[in-house]
Amino acid sequence: MERSTGSNMQIQGQRTQSTAIVKVQQEPSIKIEPTLGGQLLRKLFQIIFFVQLFLVSILVIVLTIRGLIYAGSTDRFHPKKWYPPLLVSTASAGIVSFIWQSITFHCPSKAIKAVFWFTPLLTCAVGVLHILIGSPLSLAAGTIAIISGVIQSLYACWVNSRFDYASKILTVSTSAPPYNTTTFVIVSIITCLVYSSFSVTGIGGATATGTSLDIVFIVVILLSFLWSMQVIKNMLYVTISRIRYMNFACGVDINTRAAFHDTVKHLVGSVCIGSAIVPVIGTIRGSARAINLVAGDNDEFLFSCADCYSGFASTLITYGNRWGFVHVGVYNKGFIQASADTWEMFKRVELISLIDSDLTGVFCFLSGVAVGSICGIVGGTWELVIHKGYATEVSIYAFLIGYFMCRIALAWQQASVSAYYVSYAENPQSLRFDATIPVRIEQLHRFQV
Repeated sequence: MERSTGSNMQIQGQRTQSTAIVKVQQEPSIKIEPTLGGQLLRKLFQIIFFVQLFLVSILVIVLTIRGLIYAGSTDRFHPKKWYPPLLVSTASAGIVSFIWQSITFHCPSKAIKAVFWFTPLLTCAVGVLHILIGSPLSLAAGTIAIISGVIQSLYACWVNSRFDYASKILTVSTSAPPYNTTTFVIVSIITCLVYSSFSVTGIGGATATGTSLDIVFIVVILLSFLWSMQVIKNMLYVTISRIRYMNFACGVDINTRAAFHDTVKHLVGSVCIGSAIVPVIGTIRGSARAINLVAGDNDEFLFSCADCYSGFASTLITYGNRWGFVHVGVYNKGFIQASADTWEMFKRVELISLIDSDLTGVFCFLSGVAVGSICGIVGGTWELVIHKGYATEVSIYAFLIGYFMCRIALAWQQASVSAYYVSYAENPQSLRFDATIPVRIEQLHRFQV
C-alpha cells in the first residue's frame, strides 16, 4: 500500500502521545467508532466472561471443600498424592516459561532451532510416559502424542529453510521492548500461577467423588480455564501490540502501565470475543492447510473437497485473526472489524503469502507444547511412582497449564511481531523499517517463479 509523504505526515500528526485510546481515521472504509450492535456484542461478551468466572469460582470453592471432607472419610481419594505433583508442575511451568521467554529474547535464532528440533522429542517422551501408564485413556493419549511428535519432526525438516527469516523478524520486532516488560511478564505469570492452582483445587475436589456429574464439573472448569487463559494472554497481546505499533509507526513511546489500564478499561469485551474466536478459526485454518498438503492434486474428488474446505477457512480467517488485536488496541475497534481491516490491508499490499510462511506463530505454539510436555513429564512421572491411578489425568492437566503459561510468557514477543507487520502494511515506504520484509518478499517471489 503506497501513500504520499504528505498523507503519511498527516496521519502521524493525527496520532497522539496521550494514554487515551487512539482513534484515527486512516482509510475511508474503516469505521473507528463501534456500531451500536458492536458495542452491545462487546458488552455482552464481557458480562458473560465475568459471570462465568464468578460462577466457576464458586463451583471450585464448593468442590474443593466437598473433596477435602470426602477425602477425610474415605480412602478413595488421597489429596497428598494428587495435589503436590500437579502444583509442583504448575510452579515449574511458571519458572520454565519465564526463562524461555528470556532466552528467546536474547538468542532468538538458537531458540527457534531448539524448539523445532526438541519439541518433537519431548512430545514423544510424553507419549512414551502415557503408554507406560497403561490405562485405556493413557494409551490413546500416548499414541496421539507419538504421532504428533513424528509430524512435528517432519514439519521441522520441511520448514528449516525459513528459520533465518523467523529469527530476523523476531529480532527486529523485539529489539526495543516496552518499558517494564519483564515486570509485566512476571505479574502475568504469577496471576496464571494463582489462577491455575485455584482451578486445580476444584478439579481435585471433583475427582475425589468421581460421579458422572463431577465429570461435567471438570469439563466446565477446564473450558472456563481455557477461555480465561486465552483472555489473559490476549490482554497482554493487545497492550504490547499497541505500544509497539505506535513506536514502529510514529516513533511514539507509550507507558506500559497506562496502556494496560486503557486495555482493561475499554477493550475487555473485544478481547473476550477474540479469545473465543481465534483458537477455533486457527484450528480450522490449520487443518485446512494440512488437508491440502495430504490431498495434493492427484485425486480430483479429494482435491475439490480440500479446496472447498480451504476456501471456507480462508473466509473465516478474514473475520477472526490475531493481527486484528493490533487494531483493537490502537483504534478501539471491535475485534471482527479489526480482523477484517487488517486482513484486507495485508491483501492490498500482498503480504498474505509472507504472513502464511512466517514461523513465529508456529514457534510460539511449539514452545507452549514443549513447556507443556516438560510439565506433563514432571507431574506424570511423579504420579507414576507414587499413585499410578492419578498419572494420566495429572499429566494432561499439567500439560495444559504448562502450554498456556508459556504462551502467555511469549505473548509480548508475538504481539511485537504482529505490530511490526501491521504497521509495515500501513506504510511500507516508512524509513522506520529495514529491508527484512522486502528482502523476504523478493525471495518468496523467486521461489514461486
